[in-house]
Amino acid sequence: MSTVDMEETGVPAPAPENGNAAKPRPGANRKFRLFGKEYRVFDVLTGFAVIAPALILGAIFVIAPMFISLSYAFTDADLFALNTAKWNNFANFASVFTDPKMWNALGNTCLFVVLAVPLQLGVALGLALLLNKDVKCNTFFRWAYFCPVMLSLAVTSFLWMNLLNEQEGLFNGLLMSLGMKKNQNFLGSDYGMFSIIVVSVWQGAGYQMLIFLSGLKNIEPALYEAASLDGANKWQQFVHITLPAILPTTSFVLVTMLIGAFRLITQPMIMTPQGAADVTGRETTSTMSWYIYQQGLISGKVGYSSAIALVYTVFLAAIALTLRKVMDVKD
Repeated sequence: MSTVDMEETGVPAPAPENGNAAKPRPGANRKFRLFGKEYRVFDVLTGFAVIAPALILGAIFVIAPMFISLSYAFTDADLFALNTAKWNNFANFASVFTDPKMWNALGNTCLFVVLAVPLQLGVALGLALLLNKDVKCNTFFRWAYFCPVMLSLAVTSFLWMNLLNEQEGLFNGLLMSLGMKKNQNFLGSDYGMFSIIVVSVWQGAGYQMLIFLSGLKNIEPALYEAASLDGANKWQQFVHITLPAILPTTSFVLVTMLIGAFRLITQPMIMTPQGAADVTGRETTSTMSWYIYQQGLISGKVGYSSAIALVYTVFLAAIALTLRKVMDVKD
């Protein structure tokens, strides 16, 4: 039987007799066992080669700075004289817990989280429910609501800072045209944090909207049809079908929003660079990340800012573990 006949009948052709058949490279199939599982050495080395650039960059720009900051937290290091840093044990941490400005920044951050996260979650879910229908101009509205997400936080903050400006801002101009005699200081002590909340919700809700839309698309329409036949109204369908179906999506969105909210820095840094102090001198827009930046890079207190950052990291880790327990997040 010829080679052509073998190919037509599906019979494998015999190996060439000249000894030129492909042979596995020496050691290509070498294996080892780790924690009860078997791995091929070649596969493991290939995997490490692929992730090596990310590991190297992560070690240089993430892990190394973390350890450096941790060591500075126990010193009196100054940004302008790092070579003269001396160990002061836990003196920085004692100052952290007695620093009224730190507690004020923590309170402002928690206020932002408590107000902005539920509001943004509700806006994103509401937009997703409205756009989860085959209506005219649906694609345009999805694009329009997502458009602010494509702008950087710096650009967004600068844009709204000019819109809310007390003297020449668009909103004050509109209010004046409606008969209001006094310009409103939207970035001052009374409205500063609320303005930042509105800007943050406007900028970020479009991203969560798309995530909710993907979760809503996975719900079987037959469930709603069956519920309608049983006499369930729209609200009952939302409570008993929609919410349980998008619970994993909601958990993911909530966790990511909380992480981002606790890291708030760009909006207050740009919109209220000098702070928005009330009559008592308390800054109403200072946040933890902004305060850490001020202490470390503006005041030069690297050791003290590192101590604040360490305390804040422990605080966020406790919140993350609590959320994991409450929401029962699975790996």
